[in-house]
Amino acid sequence: MTTKLSRRTKAAFEDRVAIVTGGASGIGLALGQQLAACSAHVIVADIDDAGSTKAMELVTQAGARSVEASHVDVTDVSQVEALIDGTIQKHGRLDYMFNNAGIAIIGDALAFSQQDYDRLIDVNIRGVVHGTRIAYSRMADQQHGHIVNTASMAGLVPSPLFAAYAMTKHAVVGLTTSMRIEGDKHGVRFSALCPGVIATPMVDSPLRGVDFDPKTQMGELPFELYSAQQCARDALRGIAKRQTIITVTPMAKMAHALHRASPRAVERLMLSESFQSRAPKRTR
Repeated sequence: MTTKLSRRTKAAFEDRVAIVTGGASGIGLALGQQLAACSAHVIVADIDDAGSTKAMELVTQAGARSVEASHVDVTDVSQVEALIDGTIQKHGRLDYMFNNAGIAIIGDALAFSQQDYDRLIDVNIRGVVHGTRIAYSRMADQQHGHIVNTASMAGLVPSPLFAAYAMTKHAVVGLTTSMRIEGDKHGVRFSALCPGVIATPMVDSPLRGVDFDPKTQMGELPFELYSAQQCARDALRGIAKRQTIITVTPMAKMAHALHRASPRAVERLMLSESFQSRAPKRTR
């Protein structure tokens, strides 16, 4: 269990204006609550209206200066633009843009359809691109801001059974780390949030598996899952420190370090008999 946020970390978010996409549940909801605990102004953006209403209540209870909910489909660029411009019009600025909305489809790549790939690309890549491009333009004009894009450990290391998902998260990491360099001259910072396995609705949903049951596989993991609240607290600490890559969970940190030191060692581990025996078999 992580400890509470320090005064220094809280100060980085106090009275700041922050949009969180995918803010109705999981990591997005936890980010909203942790931002609220720092006395930020939080805009919960999600396609799930009922979830957003409940999230507003929880974020308000956590201590936000103000809380708003906005219905936003991140695959629709006009909706994302209206969200960002409406926030700036109301508050006079946008300090933090959390491009957090995402989906996971997991399983043997041989079982994936073109529609599976298209859906992942639309939400996980285009959705992040829309929020990043528009927020960056506005933040460059105001000469300050911080864009945080939720990627994954799968965006840093080989991730069998997550190939299509990992593709999208590698794209998010590449976009974020490259734009961080460009954004420096405009006072705009970038961070890629790369969690390991987090206990969220994304993990629980059986609809995300292709010839694969996420609940069964996640239940066999040899370690306890990080909570979304733990993930959000670690994320805010990294953002306050202006970290480019923010890895969350001990497993993610270890995997990232090992892959940087010896990519071949990670490949050998993934190809090992013990690892392969855990993988689901192709059924069609």
